[in-house]
Amino acid sequence: MDYREAGVDVAAGRDFVDRIRDSCQSTYRPEVLGGLGGFGGCFEIPPGYKHPVLVSGTDGVGTKLKLATQLNHHQTVGIDLVAMCVNDVLTCGAEPLFFLDYLATGKLNPEQLAQVVEGIAGGCKQAGCALIGGETAEMPGFYPVGEYDLAGFCVGIVEKSQILNSSQVKLGDVAIGLASSGVHSNGFSLVRKIVSDRQLSWSECPPEFAGQSLGEVCLTPTQIYVKPVLTALKSELDIHGMAHITGGGLPENLPRCLGKDQSIQIYPNSWPNLPIFEWIAQTGKVNETAMWETFNMGIGYVVIVPSEQAQTTIKWFESCQISAYQIGEVISGSGDLVIS
Repeated sequence: MDYREAGVDVAAGRDFVDRIRDSCQSTYRPEVLGGLGGFGGCFEIPPGYKHPVLVSGTDGVGTKLKLATQLNHHQTVGIDLVAMCVNDVLTCGAEPLFFLDYLATGKLNPEQLAQVVEGIAGGCKQAGCALIGGETAEMPGFYPVGEYDLAGFCVGIVEKSQILNSSQVKLGDVAIGLASSGVHSNGFSLVRKIVSDRQLSWSECPPEFAGQSLGEVCLTPTQIYVKPVLTALKSELDIHGMAHITGGGLPENLPRCLGKDQSIQIYPNSWPNLPIFEWIAQTGKVNETAMWETFNMGIGYVVIVPSEQAQTTIKWFESCQISAYQIGEVISGSGDLVIS
């Protein structure tokens, strides 16, 4: 017997690395040292920092991968993977520098997984970070053939004096919500259960989806907010805090950027509800509390600014083709979110 008979194809692994080499190298920044294939990725600290602080983040895509596999659509989940990490790192004001991925599968399919990595590279380009390495694990018997799992790891950098750490947030500041592109990468266990229990098809096209199928709408990749937000931080806008709205929705994530004895009041009718969330609530008979605690509800990222800068901030992000809304304000409280 040999390794291939045990289910691990080393030659296919080498072919896979060759296929993704150009995609990875297309993301390189000047600080990348060396090329793909070493035991570690080397990255030089960019010049100009007086007291640089490295910021790290890691995440995955979750059961959205089940839908990608079912529909044989693998080009966008890599963008989701990058977005979930870089948007987190961004919240303290850090610029994402480099990214690594971990990809595990039961049987290596170079064509399928090359599409995944091309999506990761595309997400890195959107975020301005370099894909400097990763790991591919072929694990026969652990994952069903055709399925895979993804995890990502990102490192960013910020000047210590410019870190956003909740101490800058003041009572009376307002929350500016940046529109999400849809479900992003959270809540898919519930979405999949609704589709399964109602015996629906991912290919059907509800009229409110404007010609798109349910599967297409749900596979829309997570919005990456890095470049417009970094530019905003370097502008005249006075950003006091930021939050990435992921699992747990606004109630769990938005209070994480608040200071002591602060809460945030949200005005739920201050931005348009996306058709996908209306569909989920109605089709699955999901109550309002569960919707808020599971999904981003159309807001993928939030910046906290002084009230006098609210309209300036909204117009600024709209000039970057990102819809923005004044969705609430910081009030006295104990760290919770009030929806009214």
